[in-house]
Amino acid sequence: IKRTFYQAAMITAILQSRLARTSFDKNRFQNVSETLHMECEAEMVTPLVTNPGHVCITDANLYFQPLNGYPKPVVHIMMHNVRRIYKRRHGLMPLGLEVFCTENDLCSDIYLKFYNSQDRDELYFYIATYLENHITEQTAESYMLQWQRGHISNYQYLLHLNNLADRSCNDLSQYPVFPWIIADYSSSELDLTKPETFRDLSKPVGALNKERLERLQTRYREMPEPKFMYGSHYSSPGYVLFYLVRVAPEYMLCLQNGKFDHADRTFNSIAETWKNCLDGATDFKELIPEFYENDSSFLLNSLKLDLGKRQGGKMVEHVELPPWASDPDDFLQKSQNALESQYVSEHLHEWIDLIFGYKQKGSEAIAAHNVFHPLTYEGGVDLNSIMDPNEKVALLTQILEFGQTPKQLFTTPHPRRIIPKFKSLSRTSSHNVSIAESPVSPSEESFEDLTEESITLAWNNIAKLKLDEQHKIHKEEITGIAVSCNGSSVFTTSQDSTLKMFSKESKTLQRSVSFSNMVSKRCPLSAVYHYFYSVAFGRRQDTLMGHDDAVSKICWHDNRLYSASWDSTVKVWHCAPAEVLGPKRHHFELLAELEHDVSVSMEMYIYNF
Repeated sequence: IKRTFYQAAMITAILQSRLARTSFDKNRFQNVSETLHMECEAEMVTPLVTNPGHVCITDANLYFQPLNGYPKPVVHIMMHNVRRIYKRRHGLMPLGLEVFCTENDLCSDIYLKFYNSQDRDELYFYIATYLENHITEQTAESYMLQWQRGHISNYQYLLHLNNLADRSCNDLSQYPVFPWIIADYSSSELDLTKPETFRDLSKPVGALNKERLERLQTRYREMPEPKFMYGSHYSSPGYVLFYLVRVAPEYMLCLQNGKFDHADRTFNSIAETWKNCLDGATDFKELIPEFYENDSSFLLNSLKLDLGKRQGGKMVEHVELPPWASDPDDFLQKSQNALESQYVSEHLHEWIDLIFGYKQKGSEAIAAHNVFHPLTYEGGVDLNSIMDPNEKVALLTQILEFGQTPKQLFTTPHPRRIIPKFKSLSRTSSHNVSIAESPVSPSEESFEDLTEESITLAWNNIAKLKLDEQHKIHKEEITGIAVSCNGSSVFTTSQDSTLKMFSKESKTLQRSVSFSNMVSKRCPLSAVYHYFYSVAFGRRQDTLMGHDDAVSKICWHDNRLYSASWDSTVKVWHCAPAEVLGPKRHHFELLAELEHDVSVSMEMYIYNF
């Protein structure tokens, strides 16, 4: 073992020396007129492998030049193609940066790991300032509210939480984690109306079997500090590749030193895998997103791999499915239905508490039997304080190979989902209405507390509409829309914190402005400020402190601005133009303030003053 650590240390020293003696080849620039902003050393992260090289960013492109020229001499991404960027932890340290050129894809275009957080943050700054109207990714609380109201599905919510918790498909040590949902793998028909069909989402996998849990508790009580209940994790590179061996055999061979795992330990059967997670002494693994997606290739041995022969002489081929699944696609479809079922919608918050929430650490984790090895948690060890290179390599190897607990997103109990009488479960549309199995109390109404009759009428009418044309001009949900008097321009606000003006005639985006605190789910201007934007000059003209809470409605009448707010007031403002250098600005004077007993959200009345 010491020899292995010594070799790893030597390789690291050689790489650092080569990096220090080389620099990015500027002849690789796509255009001679590009302006260099920054260059530094980094590693490109791919599953199981990190490739050292040089990062370079210009006003037009992001480049990575690997030392060994693999996968190609230079990887480059055009800045105008970048849609999302995220800071990541890698090896439980804040050194990662992931860049996406897509709106919703789970796989990024490049994942970089830096040697210090300053370089990472500086590169993030350059990309973020380049992106048009770039804003910070939505918070966990924002997604939680969308999920509660049924605006995003259970699947989408789990993807967002994994993303916010630094889980990435490019990092097998932090691959997205999804829960076991179904507990019935023996019936001929899958009945999603029976609670016993489902796994208890309030317990970690290790606590689902009472007898095994008692044995683990006995060992836990006798263990010296630091104590942990489970010696293995619910997500690790080995577990991910256990599921994906049929589509990513090269990664399994890399992990297993050129060999596949023993045939009887290979992913052979859904039912056997579930049983082993319930009964096995060291098996506590959860699932991966692929179990709730549409690509069933990971269940099929389409590559005709020689995965060995099991006891009894049977060759390992396709994964054996439960009786209720007619084929792999049917299995995935029914798994998706289970994930979006009413039972899971009512209990998913309990699993989130364990994995991403307040039961992840401390006394609540102990009470929930949810305690893993200290090295799996962020802050479990400070690698920078360890001087012995052998010890540091050993700890980093353990962190990367034996599992990492996601970054904690919630420190208080996660609220339940609001289950409406007509609820949305579609992943592609937030309004695929279906009737729930049982009614809910009036306090749990959704869709802005509309009546059943109005919902039914609204969606029946919408179904009769025909699409004339569509344009994607925002990155997030649209919160407000208005059309100019002549119908030539459309003004929209969005949860991406932008106000945009779209020309119906030229079919082009003409104006776009970012307001960091305009985000709202219910109204066009959710802010305590009024923003005045010049269409002609394409920029914000003035900012007016208006209310103590969100502005729910504004309108103009006789050169006066009327504003209603959730702070229970309506205010009337006089607009007095004032000449300043450049384009005209306006001075607003408060004429009257009208108080109400409740927040003012919809109707506006015009008063004479």
